[in-house]
Amino acid sequence: MQSLFDKLWDNHVVSKLPGGGALIAIDRVFLHERTGAAALNSLSAAGRSVADPARVFAVMDHIVDTRPGRSDQTLMPGGQAFITETRAAANTAGITLFDVNDPDQGIVHVVSPELGIVLPGCTLIAPDSHTCTQGAFGALAWGIGSSEAEHAMTTGTLRLTKPKSMRVTFTGTLARGVTPKDMILTLLARYSAAGGKGHAVEFAGGAVTALDMEGRMTLCNMATEFSAMSGFIAPDEKTFEYLKGRRYAPTGSDWDKALDSWQTLHSDVGAHFDQEIEIDASSISPMVSWGTNPGQTIGIDGAVPDDAKAGPLQYIALEKGQPIKGVPIDAAFIGSCTNSRLSDLRRASALLKGKKVADGVKAICVPGSSRVKREAEAEGIDRIFKEAGFEWRESGCSMCFYAGGESFDAGSRVISTTNRNFESRQGPNVKTHIASPETVVASAIAGEIADPREIANG
Repeated sequence: MQSLFDKLWDNHVVSKLPGGGALIAIDRVFLHERTGAAALNSLSAAGRSVADPARVFAVMDHIVDTRPGRSDQTLMPGGQAFITETRAAANTAGITLFDVNDPDQGIVHVVSPELGIVLPGCTLIAPDSHTCTQGAFGALAWGIGSSEAEHAMTTGTLRLTKPKSMRVTFTGTLARGVTPKDMILTLLARYSAAGGKGHAVEFAGGAVTALDMEGRMTLCNMATEFSAMSGFIAPDEKTFEYLKGRRYAPTGSDWDKALDSWQTLHSDVGAHFDQEIEIDASSISPMVSWGTNPGQTIGIDGAVPDDAKAGPLQYIALEKGQPIKGVPIDAAFIGSCTNSRLSDLRRASALLKGKKVADGVKAICVPGSSRVKREAEAEGIDRIFKEAGFEWRESGCSMCFYAGGESFDAGSRVISTTNRNFESRQGPNVKTHIASPETVVASAIAGEIADPREIANG
């Protein structure tokens, strides 16, 4: 009996190495402009080349501005060089590049599924820790460093030590107003941000299979916040339906052959896991982080724990026992590779329609890809956001990745759909509370952290 992880691993072992490691075949490599040029130029300087350019992709997402009318020039000092050098290196290497104003530009973990670059059973790596997002398709996807990207591009392999296996099963049904973001934040709150360390995590159970593909991506996205090597979900009919017809997905008889293979990608009954966790989805409420790591999170009706450590409390400027609900905010953000897909924007706009952002609150929405932006605009979602008082931006990692140059005002308090609430993650001394799009919208309207279940749609 094998787990899904065992199958993904065994299907990619090229050779076993002394000391317990293995050489693993890499099917896809995705670069971005923050480190892409460095990896490609280093490879070239060493006299090596990309072995199979058709398997390597690059996108402009980390450094590029999200302001309307953007170009190669960025707010980040020296940022333009990251963009122009990555463009030149990608063109020289012959790999596919989704450039600044390409119709398919967007955040790597949004673009890859949109185009069918990630497929069930494949291995996919990128120099970004949230590559695990793509495990939602039954792929083994994880973040790597620049030197590892070089090795994978020139050899098609990476050396890895096999992690332990974990299964996190969500039983039951989510209540109204509770989302996949709340599911993963509940896991982090109950088992800590280090709970998945040394493990590859399979998400399973009725509450997981009930999610659409975009919800599954949100769940897998934050496996890295759980300190897991990766997170993934067994593919099913929803997965296959999502991928069919995508640009890089198989077609014709190749699709039929692929489908036969993909349908075997599940954990066998009786498969062994090194650790099992079970959570009743009906027990989950909207969640909001109170501290400076994602594990420091509570339900919307909760209070800052009495055993909270002094450091996070001092930074976040809250007190032990203080209710999280009602804490005033300065800004609200919807975006990032966690919650910037079309379904996220649809749900958020449904709550926002006909309402206004509270006075004094800076509100920004950054779609996860140029395609998401176009589709949202075709549905009039952009008008709802703008009429309510949100800024409507171009696609990118803006406001999640401060090194991109865009940030909130120093010291401000922000409620955000991003995946990290680290100190200064969204700007100098910015206090970030991570939550679902619904909770962000409810809070933007109220001017304080608020319960989305108390906001009527429309």
